[in-house]
Amino acid sequence: MRLFAAIGITLILAGCASGGGRMNDRERYNRAAGKPVANPSAVVKAELSFARLAQEKGQWTAFRETAADDAIMFVPAITEAKQWLNGKADPQSAVEWQPHRISMSCDGSLAVSTGAWQAANGSTGSFVTIWRLENFDERHRGKDQEWKWVFDHGTPLDEPLPAPDFIETEVASCTGKTPEQTGEAGAQKPADRRVGKSPDGTLVWDAVQYSGKNPSITVRAWDGNRMQAVEHALKEDQPQ
Repeated sequence: MRLFAAIGITLILAGCASGGGRMNDRERYNRAAGKPVANPSAVVKAELSFARLAQEKGQWTAFRETAADDAIMFVPAITEAKQWLNGKADPQSAVEWQPHRISMSCDGSLAVSTGAWQAANGSTGSFVTIWRLENFDERHRGKDQEWKWVFDHGTPLDEPLPAPDFIETEVASCTGKTPEQTGEAGAQKPADRRVGKSPDGTLVWDAVQYSGKNPSITVRAWDGNRMQAVEHALKEDQPQ
């Protein structure tokens, strides 16, 4: 969600090729064969529509209507989003937000959006939303696309994030063979863990919560050789 008490969160994104770059051989082949091709602008559109819906119909109404059935939130523990949102009354003034950066899997089925939010009381912060294309298998058959979020969290900040000149987009590499594992196993067994990945394995996410600690979210993308991780300034480590 866009406005929670500050809890521990780590966002890791891949340093991968820009979505506006030249297509490689695999991407050209996929396009010619009618196979899915990454389109970060579709997630930009989903984010902007989500933000507009919150202003038009209410904050929690917008969250309910755009959440996937298996979506999760940190409140502050890992929680089923639809269960938490069920029957929740909309605040008088919805939080406003703007996406700053979109990172997407090579096959265009999964993406992570980060950006800034502002509340009516003057508080501000950053957010992380993971979007999934629900009817991905039918996309190349002329079916309508439907993006749903599977993870959302907002972190308060003392100072507002600077607005970029444009929304940055990037796409994971389509070359090489991706590893099978989704997340990295730690020495301590988590009390709760949720993972997800794109069908082609080029974008993965891992939400974990250890006993007595705050949950964290990690996102990695394939750079052609390994799951390259680049940390962004959304890291805190505070006890609950």
